[in-house]
Amino acid sequence: MARQLRAWLPTSETRVEIKESVRGQDVFIIQTIPRDVNTAVMELLIMAYALKTACARNIIGVIPYFPYSKQSKMRKRGSIVCKLLASMLAKAGLTHIITMDLHQKEIQGFFSFPVDNLRASPFLLQYIQEEIPNYRNAVIVAKSPDAAKRAQSYAERLRLGLAVIHGEAQCTELDMDDGRHSPPMVKNATVHPGLELPLMMAKEKPPITVVGDVGGRIAIIVDDIIDDVESFVAAAEILKERGAYKIYVMATHGILSAEAPRLIEESSIDEVVVTNTVPHEVQKLQCPKIKTVDISLILSEAIRRIHNGESMAYLFRNITVDD
Repeated sequence: MARQLRAWLPTSETRVEIKESVRGQDVFIIQTIPRDVNTAVMELLIMAYALKTACARNIIGVIPYFPYSKQSKMRKRGSIVCKLLASMLAKAGLTHIITMDLHQKEIQGFFSFPVDNLRASPFLLQYIQEEIPNYRNAVIVAKSPDAAKRAQSYAERLRLGLAVIHGEAQCTELDMDDGRHSPPMVKNATVHPGLELPLMMAKEKPPITVVGDVGGRIAIIVDDIIDDVESFVAAAEILKERGAYKIYVMATHGILSAEAPRLIEESSIDEVVVTNTVPHEVQKLQCPKIKTVDISLILSEAIRRIHNGESMAYLFRNITVDD
């Protein structure tokens, strides 16, 4: 464990100083992402660059929750921020990243160096089997069609039924509309007959339906991130109306921002199970329904294997692309 000095100057700038020689060494930077995401990212970049200029052989970032992973697609006139962050990390000097359950697995293609995207599903599946009474009477639920593959993987491993909520109210215009609202056509522009672009028919939001039987069952909603919990609360209400008598939510990254603890406590959700990829001790004090699964074991084993030049295949045994 190398010593380092991290200071915040009166100008609000961050200064990092490595207190011992790292020349020719493999250095692992363990960076969790707290509430102040941008500060954490900047500290990581400065630390990596300090190690690069100190002639470290390899600089490996251990980032359990990769920030900006939700901004990995072009929307309107926005930007693909996740790609920008990947380029910045490479420029700062990182040579490898260990992370957990990227929001989109294709994000690995943004990097010019190796990325090991570990999975939390074995730990969450173990929790279901050991901590949920009568889990054999459960059904795995995807709260949207986008999460159906992940839910199907859980259901097949546990030999349980599958249900999908379709038409939920979580999709906002920001999520669904990829159009760029351009100004009207120039008045004097000449348009040749037959060359006008066809207009796309607008989507209508379908009524909320549950595909699958949840009556008299335990409903286990699975996803990768739980942040704003309104969609999970709405899904729990629908499942209760359809006859589910207990609702669990399982997710890898428990960001739980804003009013999430209060909304969970007041909702029909009985328990929210997340891993410790993101610090959430304050949220647990506010809401006893939030439970934590420790995934530090797989991260420490990944660090050991990379340092010793061993294969990482053991950590991905029986893992499919849908996990």
